[in-house]
Amino acid sequence: MGRDAQRARRQAVLPAAVGLVSVGCLLGLWEWAGHSSDSVIASILPPPSQFLSSVAQSDFKIGLGSQAESVYVSVLSTFARVFAGMALAFVAAILTGALLSLSRFATWSLGPILHLLAPIAPIAWIPTAIVVFGIGNTTAVFIVFMGVYFILTIATLAEIARVPPEFLTVAGNLGANAPQRWLWVVLPAILPGVFTLLRTNFIAAWMAVLVAEMVGLRDGLGAIIMMGRNLFNNDLIMFGMVVIGVSGFVVDKLLGFIARYLLWWRV
Repeated sequence: MGRDAQRARRQAVLPAAVGLVSVGCLLGLWEWAGHSSDSVIASILPPPSQFLSSVAQSDFKIGLGSQAESVYVSVLSTFARVFAGMALAFVAAILTGALLSLSRFATWSLGPILHLLAPIAPIAWIPTAIVVFGIGNTTAVFIVFMGVYFILTIATLAEIARVPPEFLTVAGNLGANAPQRWLWVVLPAILPGVFTLLRTNFIAAWMAVLVAEMVGLRDGLGAIIMMGRNLFNNDLIMFGMVVIGVSGFVVDKLLGFIARYLLWWRV
């Protein structure tokens, strides 16, 4: 038992250790290339020590004058927008799946519309969103919602189709009507799978909110990239890219933790 426990710990720690070493090697190579006097890369991809010190000199505030926002506010703003859009899309996909699974007429009428709108990239909705909602948080949340909702709804219907029919038969024999069977049998059965698909679609939602922030919002990680572009400041651009990557990685791991330890069951 002791050897098995040690082997399990090694197998759990080894991937993280190898990953940290690979990231450290990448950062070391990047730093070395950036400080090389004859390197063209240094002007395009400034090393971490350079852009971090540049942003630190401004107390980690991005912007001009009184409109400057701290990096922490930008990160939290982006998180709020992407989580709001994903939460709305998750709930709407579950409700739509319930409607379509309980009504054949709803399936016949709404199914083709879902499949027609699903291939449209969320970026394509930006002009319409700006006209309807203006430039603001609502537009960003709407873009995230549109980038996740249709795919997640189709995936929800696929998860519902995977529920074993005998589960519903047993529930019916015990006296459950159609809404009760859906609430107490179908919903718990599909939640882990739908949440896993939500995590898979997080990358699309993350990219969508960043693009939405680039069209005129004053804060957010996308706004940092646009500020760097407008000021021709490569240090700010690289800093924004690194923060975007690290933030997305953290959120993905958080969603993975929820899927593994809170929605752990499978049908």
